[in-house]
Amino acid sequence: MILNLLFPNRCLRCNRIITSKEIVCELCFDQIHFTHYLFNANNLLKEKCRLLFPVENAYALMQFEEESLSREIVHQLKYGRREKIGKTLAEWVTERVDFGNDPPDFFITVPLHAKKLRKRGYNQLHLFADTLSKHYGIPCDHNLLKRNANRRAQAKKDRVHRAETDSLFTCTHEVTDKHILLVDDVFTTGNTMSSVAWEILKSGNNRISVLVMAEDY
Repeated sequence: MILNLLFPNRCLRCNRIITSKEIVCELCFDQIHFTHYLFNANNLLKEKCRLLFPVENAYALMQFEEESLSREIVHQLKYGRREKIGKTLAEWVTERVDFGNDPPDFFITVPLHAKKLRKRGYNQLHLFADTLSKHYGIPCDHNLLKRNANRRAQAKKDRVHRAETDSLFTCTHEVTDKHILLVDDVFTTGNTMSSVAWEILKSGNNRISVLVMAEDY
């Protein structure tokens, strides 16, 4: 209580005091550029994925534009030690996404390298995916994938070096005949997602769908 009085939660955009469960105020919420995609319909993200790997469905919650509020939200989640933002983003997803008649069998998250995980203290995807898992009643596996190398974040690399994702991941155990939803924060060039997808596809007769917090335009 005392900490809340001394250090109240403030809107990421305008710095207005807000409740502890919020990340932006009601006025700034309208500045978030949501994609308004439908999970089970064609959209720009699905088209991008199809150029890289076979995909069933794809969904991005927000547009990840320069100087946008969505970019600030994701950056605060990843680098500002505000893990709880992941729960709020997941709640926004559940208000918008219906898996219809072909729900995934389980979710998986893109892992951080152990060194980066120790430095950050958490994987920014875990609370996000776990909140989705609880809402939809679909299990989430954070351990299926292992990251083999510690590479610089995609957002901090030029386009040439973003392609350096060969053998970036391996599956820790065999998975076959499953519809798997890949969960990540930002879809940029799609190279990381593609590396993950092909590793799972070659593991067995699996199908892939994609869900990300934001899509980089």
